[in-house]
Amino acid sequence: MAAPRALAALGAALLLAAGAQASKYSREANEGLAAAGSKRREAGEFRVVKLNQVWEKAQRLHLSAVKLAELHSDLKLQEKDELSWKKLKAEGLDEDGEKEAKLRRNLNVIMTKYGMNGKKDSQLVDTNYIKDGTESDTLDDPRLEKLWSKAKTSGKFSDEELDKLWREFKHHKEKIHEYNILLETVSRTEDIHKNVINPSEENLVKEEILHNKHRELKDKLRSINQGFERLRKVSHQGYDATSEFEEPRVIDLWDMAKSANFTEKELESFREELKHFEAKIEKHHHYQKQLEISHQKLKHVEGTGDKDHLNRNKEKYAMLEEKTKELGYKVKKHLQDLSSRISQGLQHNEL
Repeated sequence: MAAPRALAALGAALLLAAGAQASKYSREANEGLAAAGSKRREAGEFRVVKLNQVWEKAQRLHLSAVKLAELHSDLKLQEKDELSWKKLKAEGLDEDGEKEAKLRRNLNVIMTKYGMNGKKDSQLVDTNYIKDGTESDTLDDPRLEKLWSKAKTSGKFSDEELDKLWREFKHHKEKIHEYNILLETVSRTEDIHKNVINPSEENLVKEEILHNKHRELKDKLRSINQGFERLRKVSHQGYDATSEFEEPRVIDLWDMAKSANFTEKELESFREELKHFEAKIEKHHHYQKQLEISHQKLKHVEGTGDKDHLNRNKEKYAMLEEKTKELGYKVKKHLQDLSSRISQGLQHNEL
């Protein structure tokens, strides 16, 4: 009788030890994330000087914790592309300057997105994170406002479905804004190009860059038109119970994929990848919400004067901030890869 009791006690002790060890590893992993972020900040957040300058400028703006984490993810992706381009340039593989021009354009979009381009009211809405008080936001497009007003009063949507539909509308607004930024950039380049009188090899190269920009504009406009048709249909008919995806960016990708030159097998494989991508986005949303809650709590604790409590909250906030940045980067990189594959499929259709 004593032997079984001794075995049970030993088993319980081992379970407790394992739990403590797991908790220790989890705590050490979280502390490691926070420490990595602190060390990186001391050395300079990015390996590209101009991106560090943008990041430092952003620190002086009154951006929310979530927006700062989003900006960090955008700059991290820009850094990856900048470093890849430097390697290509060293190997003489960007002779026409097309990739360099696209990098400048992308950075311009980022600066505008977060209100750092010197223009008032240029900041894009944040569609990657749901906040309360959506009614205070505007869609800046009479067609969208009309559709949204009809959807709200139609009685076809539950509160949860209205939240989902609102995110789709805000995502569409962001797409239009990004298209206008790109259009303005192309227009400026064309104006400069028209003022050059003597044609030369260099100008022929610039024409090719403009052609590629126009193709990018065409892709974005196609996505906008498809997105509006979808919003119009959903607003009038309600959500289809068999709808596969809920995240606006994933819905966009799936609609575009169905128009691309994919085989049935490739399309099915793409569908499965989109399911994984949507799960990744949902995880990112979870951490964004936790970061916002942690930020609010930290501000509250700062006013109490309790140093121990403050330090604990700072550690938790630093861990959540790093995790949100990391997941944000992974989501944006995955989105970039998926969009590139669809774009190639659409271009193949046009050949």
